[in-house]
Amino acid sequence: MYKLTRWPGRKIIRVFKKSGWIVDHIEGSHHILVKDGTETILVVPVPGTKPIKVGLLKGLIKNAGLANEEFLMLCYKEERRR
Repeated sequence: MYKLTRWPGRKIIRVFKKSGWIVDHIEGSHHILVKDGTETILVVPVPGTKPIKVGLLKGLIKNAGLANEEFLMLCYKEERRR
């Protein structure tokens, strides 16, 4: 089984898009994601090339209504396609 590690913000956004989230707008280095049917808003920082730390990533995954395993499956499915 895969383990959550530090991820670049752009990759996190790609994975959330696969689960139905869309980028509503960008404020500085923060991308604001929304999803139809929910009032939850995800704020994903994209600090250049720096990766997002695991604690923040876990919080984003929880707020998105996903389990860590679901997020990882979406992420690694994407890598296999390349």
